[in-house]
Amino acid sequence: MKGSPTLLRRLVLGLGTTIALTLAHAEEPRSIKVGATATGAPFTFLDLKTGSIQGMMIDSIEAAAKAAGLTVEIQQNSFAALIPSLTAEKIDVISAGMLKTEERAKVVDFSDPVYAYGEGLLVAADDQSPYPDLAALKGQVIGVQAGTTFYDMLVKLGIFSEVRTYDSVADMARDIAVGRVKAGIGDQPILAYQIQQKAFRGVKLAAGYRPSRSGDVCFVLRKGDTALRERLNKAIATLKADGTLQAIQQRWGI
Repeated sequence: MKGSPTLLRRLVLGLGTTIALTLAHAEEPRSIKVGATATGAPFTFLDLKTGSIQGMMIDSIEAAAKAAGLTVEIQQNSFAALIPSLTAEKIDVISAGMLKTEERAKVVDFSDPVYAYGEGLLVAADDQSPYPDLAALKGQVIGVQAGTTFYDMLVKLGIFSEVRTYDSVADMARDIAVGRVKAGIGDQPILAYQIQQKAFRGVKLAAGYRPSRSGDVCFVLRKGDTALRERLNKAIATLKADGTLQAIQQRWGI
C-alpha cells in the first residue's frame, strides 16, 4: 500500500525541523573556561587595579571566542598546573605563553599558531660578559621557571652545575640580581616586557644572545576536543586575515 502524500510531506518536514534544531543547538554559543597565569606579562598577568587577568593571550582568546560564538571565563592557575587542570577537565582551554612541543602534544592538542618566539637570557645588570649562547654558561648555576620547556632543554644540555627552578620569573630575577644564580632563561617577550615596565631590578637581557630554539604559542585543548579546536582555528584564521591578531600584539608591544 502506498503512503499518503500528505503524510509523507509531514514526515519529511518533521525530520527537516529536527535536523535544523539539532544543528542550531550544536552551533549555539557556549561558555569555555580558560586557564591563564598571573605572572607572564605581556602574555598574561594579574592587573592589580582590576583584580583580573589581562594580557595579549587574554585579548587573543577573547577575540577568538567572540568570532567563534563563544563566551569566556578566565581562571587563574600557576604555569605548572595548567596542563593538569586541562586534562582533569577543570578548564577547557589554556591561553598563556605556552609553546607547542612534541612532548606536550602527547597529552594535549594545540590550535593553529597565535604567536611565535624564542628564549631570552637574563643576567645581572652589572654583568658585562658576552653570552652568545648557552655554552658560555658551562659550569654555572642557571635558573628557569618550573613547568616550562626550557627546563627540559637545560637539563638535556648537561653543561650546568645546577638547573634551579622557580615558581615565577620574578623569583628567578631576584636570585640573579643578588648572585645566587649566574643567569636565567625565559620567554623573551615576557622578559623584555617586564624589564621595560621596571618590574625587575638589578637584571637585564644579555645583549647578543642567540636563542637556541623558537616555537609557536597556541591555544591548548584537551586531547580529542576536535569540535572546539576547529572553531578556534577558524576564528584564528579570521583574526589573522582581518588584522585583529596583529593589532592585539602591537598593543602589547610584541
